[in-house]
Formats: sequence, structure tokens, C-alpha cells
Amino acid sequence: MRILADVAVVIVAVLHLGFLVLEMFLWTKPFGMRTFRLSPEIAQASAGLAANQGLYNGFLAAGLLWSLWSANYAATLFFLGCVIVAGIFGAFTAKRSILWIQAFPGVLALIAVIAAHRG
Repeated sequence: MRILADVAVVIVAVLHLGFLVLEMFLWTKPFGMRTFRLSPEIAQASAGLAANQGLYNGFLAAGLLWSLWSANYAATLFFLGCVIVAGIFGAFTAKRSILWIQAFPGVLALIAVIAAHRG
């Protein structure tokens, strides 16, 4: 069960590294604008904000990977909790699909980590 939990956390971390790339480097590129349904004008005007979001997603990924590397159960729970809260907040304030893309994988990983720790 521990391996499954670790894999779930790595998947969530990789997702957040992907969000970092999308928001920091691809926001004003055709793929990024298509992904987020942005016009070139909106993409350019919001690029700084998107880069900031991407940086935070990178911190979440780094925290998750560090928590696995250090075998710090409390840190893993903390960073997964941050992912879940960010996903819920994003679903309410930006786009409903964020709930499924960000929060849901975080919840699944959280359940797996808790189950592995108890078992």
C-alpha cells in the first residue's frame, strides 16, 4: 500500500510541475491559450499573474517530493491538504474543472497516504 501511496503523491507532484510549465512558460503560447481558452490580449495581460500561480504550483510539487524523500508523513499530509484547498478554491473562483484536475487527484493521494500509514 505504501508504494501505491507514494506513486499517487508523485502523480500529484508531476501534475503540479505540468501546471508550472503551462502557467509560467506556455501561457501566451498557442497551446497555453488554447488550454485556458484565452485570447492573445487576455493572455498577455494576465501573464504575470499566471507565472505567479505557476511558481506556487512548483512549490507544491517541490513540497510533495521533499515530503516523500524525507519520509515526512505530516509534511505529505500538509502539502496534499494545500493542493486540495487550492483546487477547491480554484473551482469556485476560476474554473469548475480545477476541482477534478487538481483537488480530486489530491484527495485520492491523501486517502492512499492515510491508508498506507495506518496499515
